[in-house]
Amino acid sequence: MKISNRGAPRRQSRNAIVVAAVSALVAAGAAYGVPNAGAAVRAAPVSPRYTAADFWGDVTTIPPAQNVLTVKILNRTNNHFPDSQVFWSFNGQTHSIAEQPFIDMPANSAGRMNFFLGAPNSQITDFIEFTVGAGVFNGNTTRVDWFGIKTAMRLHAHDGFDTQVGEDLATFNEDRAVTFQKFIDEVPAEFDHLAQVQAPNRIPAPGKVGETGFLPGGQFANYMTGYASQNGVAASTFDVLACAGALAQNPQLCAGLNRHVANTPNQT
Repeated sequence: MKISNRGAPRRQSRNAIVVAAVSALVAAGAAYGVPNAGAAVRAAPVSPRYTAADFWGDVTTIPPAQNVLTVKILNRTNNHFPDSQVFWSFNGQTHSIAEQPFIDMPANSAGRMNFFLGAPNSQITDFIEFTVGAGVFNGNTTRVDWFGIKTAMRLHAHDGFDTQVGEDLATFNEDRAVTFQKFIDEVPAEFDHLAQVQAPNRIPAPGKVGETGFLPGGQFANYMTGYASQNGVAASTFDVLACAGALAQNPQLCAGLNRHVANTPNQT
């Protein structure tokens, strides 16, 4: 059984449970518009934040799987969106949590489940990825293209194995604006605009989903080229950050460049 970011493999008993929680928090008292969601506007209610004891709910109430595992989707938006406006989409079907909070999931490869807040076509969206086998679950909360919704996954198996990944409780409990500002405070200045150009919907990855600053010709197009050249790599900044182009077949070197430890014993 594995649940990433970078969990260790472990065999699971049949009918393991995956619980995915989604959240969107905003400053109390502020109005929040939902793009592509009609006239939906949320005034942030004053409500208690989640505790470790109540965040995941009671897993014993989740029905056993008829296929491989049961997935339950939790609304952890602190009442900013009702269950009828928290949507998931997987394998050609889209439902709100109010309509269907459980998915009896069969084995699948490279599966993706999308989440939307406000409407099924909202720009407030994110996704998780997984591969499900008869005796294994490989999953992660990705962030490969953008950060859009605070998301966490918990894997609870009948053999007692239990683990979780994704945003922590403190992040779920803080306002969305605080999360975006924390990103700005913690990254180099060249990355600050990522939390601004598509706010409050998402923070795009460099060069992804419409972000152009790190693409050839962009303001930060040379951000990684000098360091890459020092290590014998002729690649654009985007190719380094995305492990694309000449680096697509050399993930070890690409990881080393991104961590600024290329061609050292610590490269991996």
